[in-house]
Amino acid sequence: MAARKTTSGRSGSGASRPKAKAGSARAKQAAQKKARAKRSLAPSRTKRGLEATEVALSSDDPAVAALAEEIRAAGGAVLCAYREPLAGAPLVLASLPLAAIEPTPFQRDLSPTHVKRLAQKIEESGSFLDPLIVVRGDDGRLWTPNGRHRLAAAKVLGQKQITALVSPDEALSFKILALNTEKAHNLKDRSLEVIRMARALAKARPRAKESDFANEFESAELLTLGIVYERQGRFAGAAYGPFLKKVDRFSSKTLAASLREREGWASRLEEINAEVGRIVEGLQARGFKSPYLRTYVVARINPVRFHRARRGDDAPAMPIASALTRMAAAAKKFDVATVKQGDLALVAAVAADED
Repeated sequence: MAARKTTSGRSGSGASRPKAKAGSARAKQAAQKKARAKRSLAPSRTKRGLEATEVALSSDDPAVAALAEEIRAAGGAVLCAYREPLAGAPLVLASLPLAAIEPTPFQRDLSPTHVKRLAQKIEESGSFLDPLIVVRGDDGRLWTPNGRHRLAAAKVLGQKQITALVSPDEALSFKILALNTEKAHNLKDRSLEVIRMARALAKARPRAKESDFANEFESAELLTLGIVYERQGRFAGAAYGPFLKKVDRFSSKTLAASLREREGWASRLEEINAEVGRIVEGLQARGFKSPYLRTYVVARINPVRFHRARRGDDAPAMPIASALTRMAAAAKKFDVATVKQGDLALVAAVAADED
C-alpha cells in the first residue's frame, strides 16, 4: 500500500506541473501587459500645443465669424470662441436649440435603454455638463457625430437648448470612433458605424481610396464585419476577429470598388459561419455545453492561427481570399469526434486571460 501511495503521489505531482507552468505563464503575461500599460502612460518629455495666451479667440475672428453667424441664424447663442489647445483648430462654444442639431446618419442605432438611463442620471445630477461635438456640414446643417444619445436624453428631459462645441471642420463627422465617449462601443457598434461611414464617403468622394480613411475606419476588418452585421444582426463577429485581423487590410482601390469586393468576402464569411453552426450543433449533440464552442471551432479552422507577425510588419498573413477558401475547406472537413473536453478548457482559459 505504501508503494502505491508513493507512486500515486508522484503521478499527482507530475500532473500538477503543467497546471503550475500554465499558471506561471499567465502570471508572467499579465505582468508584462501591466508593465507595457505603465510605460504607455508615461508623460511625454516633449511639450506640444498652444500657450495659454494663444488659446483665446474672439468670436469676430475670421476663423469663426461665419460659423458664429450660422449659430445665431439657427437660433443659438455664441458663448465664446477659442483655439483647441493641442492643434490650434478654432472652436465655438455655443448654446443651440435641440431642433437645430441632427445626429450623423452613420452612427450606432439609438438604444432606448441607454437614453432612459442617461436622462435619469442627468436629472439626478441636476446639470447637463457634457457638451456635444457639433460640426457644420457642407449642406449647411449642424451635425453631431458623437451625441445621438445625449441629444435624445435632452429631448426626453424637455430641454430647450443644449451646449455644444461647434467646429467648422466637416472631417470630424467621420471620426466617430475617436470622439465617442458617452457609451462604450462593442464590436457590432463599431463595425456598423464604420461600414455606414464608408458607404457615405463612397458617395461623397467617389475617387477616394479606402486606404485614405484608415484613421477614420480604425481597422480594416471592421468594414467586412460591418457588411455581415448589416445582414445578420446576431452574427458572432468576435469569434472571427482574430482571424480577420491577420488577413484583412485596407485597399488601395476606390471605396466603391473595395466595398464591392468586401461584399463577396462577407458572403463567404456567412457561408463559413453557417458551416460552423452545423459543427457546433454536432458538438452539442455529443454533450458539449461550453459557451466557447463557436470560438473553439473557428480557432481550429483558422488557417493563420499560428502566424506571428514581425514587429512593424503589417503585411497580411496570407491574402484574405485564399484564407477564406482554406477556412471554408477546413470547416467542411471538421470531425466533431476529435474534440475533447480538455481542448475547450484551454480555449476558456485563454479567453479569460484576454478579458
